[in-house]
Amino acid sequence: MFAHTLPPSPFDHGDEASAIPPAAESPEAPVILVRDLSFSYGDSLVLEQVNLSVAPGEFVGLVGPNAGGKSTLLKLILGLLAPQAGQIRVLGQPPRLVTRRIGYVPQFPSFPRDFPISVEQVVAMGRLGIGPMLGWQRAADRNAARRALEEVEALDLARRRIGTLSGGQLQRVLLARALAGEAEILILDEPTANIDQRVENDIFDLLAVLNRRLTILLVSHDIAFISDYVSRVACLNRTLLYHGTDAVNAETIQQLYGGHVRLVAHRH
Repeated sequence: MFAHTLPPSPFDHGDEASAIPPAAESPEAPVILVRDLSFSYGDSLVLEQVNLSVAPGEFVGLVGPNAGGKSTLLKLILGLLAPQAGQIRVLGQPPRLVTRRIGYVPQFPSFPRDFPISVEQVVAMGRLGIGPMLGWQRAADRNAARRALEEVEALDLARRRIGTLSGGQLQRVLLARALAGEAEILILDEPTANIDQRVENDIFDLLAVLNRRLTILLVSHDIAFISDYVSRVACLNRTLLYHGTDAVNAETIQQLYGGHVRLVAHRH
């Protein structure tokens, strides 16, 4: 699937039975609200009594060990999975009802790098579901794609084949695709994995600018690095632990990862 938005999930019927009615939207209402959320794959409990509230305009970093539940929590917030216990509201609604208002940037693209398509066409696919299919053929969608590329400082790549891009360039294009649909929330899954630190700095500087108008939830493995950028860090290892950005220390890491992990300072 190419679009930044996600289709209604066949698993979402459980959320409709939630005891929480759709909340009226207001500037004070949480953009993302998770209450007493639990989820299992078979007999394996992945998330247990998770509570998360993301306010409008926040930049929240979600960190934790591998298999700690980060990807599962994202899928639940995106509406790809339904809670087995607890509730989720995004913009005051069940996630499946607001997928067009969420911009999602995956860790890896959902298409082969050698697919014969231009950067501009990939970004315009973020408009799928807005108007007719094959939306990149419409002038309005081409213009939206070019505006999004300009916002991520990648307009010069518009005519390039997607397979010719570097890792950092590709991440900018995936970010532009998420923005092209005029999202209100950005959700990113390790957007700087496998790219060098200089490019990582550039991407996070760009996210800081976008955060002036968008709420951002970002998954990362690098708690020390993101603490310089995010407004709050949420630490997840089956259950959720909150820490302000000034509370990331050896004790936090010990509690989160259950072992001796050394923090490494980054120089920007």
